[in-house]
Amino acid sequence: MHELRRNERLQLRGIREYGVSDWGVRGAGERGDVLVDSSEPLREQRCGARTGTLRAPCFLGARRDGGASRIEISVARGGRGSVRNLVFRRVLVVASMFVMLSCAGCISIHFLDGGPQPLVESVVYGTSGPKILLLDIEGMISEAAEARGFLTPRGESTVSRVREQLDRAREDSGVRALLIRINSPGGTATASDVIYRELLDFKRERGIPVVAQLMGLATSGGYYVAMASDRIFAHPTTVTGSIGVRFSGVNVSGLMDKLGIEDQTITAGEFKDAGSPLRAMAAEERAQIQSILDDLHDRFKVVVAAGRSALDAERIQKLADGRIFSAVQAQANGLVDEVGYLKDAVAEIERRAGFESSRVVTYHRPTEWRQNLYTRPPVPSRLRLDLVSPFLEFPRPGFLYLWAPGVRQ
Repeated sequence: MHELRRNERLQLRGIREYGVSDWGVRGAGERGDVLVDSSEPLREQRCGARTGTLRAPCFLGARRDGGASRIEISVARGGRGSVRNLVFRRVLVVASMFVMLSCAGCISIHFLDGGPQPLVESVVYGTSGPKILLLDIEGMISEAAEARGFLTPRGESTVSRVREQLDRAREDSGVRALLIRINSPGGTATASDVIYRELLDFKRERGIPVVAQLMGLATSGGYYVAMASDRIFAHPTTVTGSIGVRFSGVNVSGLMDKLGIEDQTITAGEFKDAGSPLRAMAAEERAQIQSILDDLHDRFKVVVAAGRSALDAERIQKLADGRIFSAVQAQANGLVDEVGYLKDAVAEIERRAGFESSRVVTYHRPTEWRQNLYTRPPVPSRLRLDLVSPFLEFPRPGFLYLWAPGVRQ
């Protein structure tokens, strides 16, 4: 009798070697012949053949074939498949997990019109008195709708959300003040300017006090928006400033040369593809783009001068070199008025408006949770597969009031 030992090498149809621990059983109910390099008698036995890391039940049946002993492997019904099937199952499991994680808690399907639900109001601080609207400027400031996860509708742009909240407040005479809470690194020049103008228009229409509370990050476009307020509070740990403009881009022409890829872009107009990542930028193109950045920078300084009337043009010019400031530094340089907390900003509004008490309210979608003064907009739970940005970022063309030190021009 020939006892099969662990790791004994067998030959399958002369194609490759298999051991007891890694027999390539092809599937339930299938057969395969394994030639054993031995002329000793073989016995039929039940075994636990392994395919990859899975154990499949099988039978070994001995028969003679030209003087050589041959083992016939027959997988019992209900057995597992081959390594190829095993890999497929694992890929399927991973894909299923990806779908579940990317969708969990973030799917909101509107079968009728596909649009968001109307805003509802919640009181997040105080119990009586006139209303103070808490308006959040959160994350990247953009006029484009936010891209979300798999099977999830596109989100709202910052501009459209702010305008919708202000329109809702216009319909409520009980709203007697505005508290802008800003936690943003900035965004596009246009979106920052539109929100700034919307806030100014609302303040002038209603004749109400407006106070800005800067949170962890209120830089560039985030600071730009704060210029619509009457008074600015910075949290003790706020980072603000970054008064400047950027135009991001990369040049991959060297990489293209190494890969044998040639740019075949055709243009009509000398500066039509200025800033293209496919070639180096000419000096004339750089100067032309720089002139636009300078104009937008001048616009930023004009807005700061309007919002910080105590600062003269010379002082603003020195502060508007793109640097960031801590809360203490910002206050010392006249960029903010107070260092304090949200409750301090609420107290300042009550003082300015002559309120004995007040209720801080916020507008939100019915699916968004608001419980107290510090409740923030929920972040959808989803898994993002991003293989490029950790190593190399290709920003979209645009002029930005944005503080993003991780990307260099």
